[in-house]
Amino acid sequence: MSHHRQLAAIMFTDVEGYTAVMQHSEQQALELKNRHRDVLQQEHEEYHGRIVQYYGDGSLSIFQSAVEAVECALKMQLMFAEPPRVPVRIGLHMGDVVFDEEQLFGDGVNLASRIESLGVAGSVLISDKINNEIRNHPDIKSYSVGTYQFKNVEQEVEVFALDHDKLVKPSPYTLKGKTEEKKTKTRKKIHKRAPVKSIAVLPLINMSNDPEQQYFGDGVAEEIINSLSSLKDLKVAGRTSSFRFRRQNIDLREIGEKLGVSTVLEGSVRKQGDRLRITVQLIKVNDGFHLWSERYDGKLDDIFAIQDEIAKAITAKMKVMLSERSRGKIEKAHTQNTDAYKLYLKGRFYVNRRGTSILTGIKFLEQAIALDPDFALAHTAYADACMMAGLYGLLPPRKVMSRARESAERALTLNPELSEAYCALGSYYCYIWNLPEAEKNFLKSLELNPNYAHVHLRYGLSYLAWMKGDFAKAQEHGEMAIKLEPLSALCYGIHAQILHAAGKFSEALLACKTGLELDANSYLCHLYTGYSYLFLKQYKEAITVFEGLMEVSNKHSFTHGGLIMALSQKGDYERAQKELGDLKERAKKEYVVCTVIGIAASWLQDNLNEAFHFLNKGLEEHEPLMVSIKYEHWIPAALREDPRYQKLLERMEYSHKLLAQGSHI
Repeated sequence: MSHHRQLAAIMFTDVEGYTAVMQHSEQQALELKNRHRDVLQQEHEEYHGRIVQYYGDGSLSIFQSAVEAVECALKMQLMFAEPPRVPVRIGLHMGDVVFDEEQLFGDGVNLASRIESLGVAGSVLISDKINNEIRNHPDIKSYSVGTYQFKNVEQEVEVFALDHDKLVKPSPYTLKGKTEEKKTKTRKKIHKRAPVKSIAVLPLINMSNDPEQQYFGDGVAEEIINSLSSLKDLKVAGRTSSFRFRRQNIDLREIGEKLGVSTVLEGSVRKQGDRLRITVQLIKVNDGFHLWSERYDGKLDDIFAIQDEIAKAITAKMKVMLSERSRGKIEKAHTQNTDAYKLYLKGRFYVNRRGTSILTGIKFLEQAIALDPDFALAHTAYADACMMAGLYGLLPPRKVMSRARESAERALTLNPELSEAYCALGSYYCYIWNLPEAEKNFLKSLELNPNYAHVHLRYGLSYLAWMKGDFAKAQEHGEMAIKLEPLSALCYGIHAQILHAAGKFSEALLACKTGLELDANSYLCHLYTGYSYLFLKQYKEAITVFEGLMEVSNKHSFTHGGLIMALSQKGDYERAQKELGDLKERAKKEYVVCTVIGIAASWLQDNLNEAFHFLNKGLEEHEPLMVSIKYEHWIPAALREDPRYQKLLERMEYSHKLLAQGSHI
């Protein structure tokens, strides 16, 4: 593949707070992104800039002239300040870049990215090199905002901000981004050596004109991860952690340190109609040396062969021994229907976004299965999505649990070595209180893929913590999931659930705070922050968390229940009773998790009859949350001491025997 070097002015832009806007309103987020791109394209054409790539809510571009790059940045910020305002950070640097027809990389790119990370929406930050280029242009004014030591950059860099009446002008030495403490003396940093045979697969950058095609690049990368994860001789970083390094302006050493890998696979995908171009390169993280690179041109029908070739090329370059069984896993074609495959990738893309996006994902997966009923991976993904929809109260469990079981069983009929399908079945049998079948399926999933973080979490929480009360072993599996996915807020959130069930509320709170540092919008981490404060008897803090979460979660029943508990413990029974009434009224118009209503009611005086009424309804609906009531701390003493509580547990333990006799839910 041909490369060439050139000196260029490099610009990064990023829409500040885009993820939070997306959580609140996808329509508003799309409008911001479209306006950002419209202004970008218009002004780059005027100032002779070249947009190299978009990445979700940001962009990377280059200019031959530093002055034109600065003038373009200034003009764009002035336009972004006009209604409808777009909060954009812009960073510029002048440096040497390595360029091929689709990729741009080099130290200059990395430093421009670091400068943008310091940015404040509405400002333009530039490096000292750019500042030197504009000194002879009196109409462009700038001032120093301080000298910063950027991560993995040897020398300190002085950063400047454009000085203009209509720009935001940050105060010197107040900026925070990808920096570290300034070096006072030379010292060698000691890092644990990553295994030689270890890899992180990054999402393929979408080079298509349509930004909505990002699902395809994510999906192809995820399929490569799944193929490689089946090889016991190769350590593969988890999807969630690897996908945090979504942008091209990545620091390979940072990836190696955070994920514990020695190599990274990165690349891009361009899909135009049924034509496909995939470019990939395998890189050593310690020195940036390219072990292998390749470009694949073909039709969409060739995607399966391309994925197999990439996986086999990686194993060859990393000298991973392939048994016949391992080779079969890599080469196995799961469908020959490319339309079904695209729908499957879209389904996985939306399910991975969590929240109500799971419901969108379910629709795409249903369409994929309709096109190819023998598509094992689509059945597996559908089973997992239905299980999550029931678990989080997005759909009535009776409506989706049987679908999950049927699809998981169908997937295993088609391919008996799918770890994910056994995990889905393990969850299903947990939620109908069948301990032997639940454990058998979870252990089979772990046997097939011990590096599947999700099964460690579900086995740890649903089976070991909630069903068995084996908190020590449950915690081990939670810690293993974090080791496999060190940058996943979801892993920290579910680990916090395990710690909470064990009564380790301070440790649960710490896990939530770590998760929120990774993803400030993590619902689960916010939720268990509130629960942790509640059981640490910090009621004011708990109420504050739950009240904030009520708004952003659209009054999700888990949040509403937590708020009622916190209010009752604080002694505000009048408001707690009112909130309980609101929750019951909602349940008349929409599906609300009955178990939550029952638990919340039990925290209020003289409400035990009502509490058992809703808990029994929760059992009839086979709500997954019912599994928690044996050991979780949110069951108050008054409820546990009531004779009806023990009878409820006995009914739950007996229910799986009835189901085993043919009355599947």
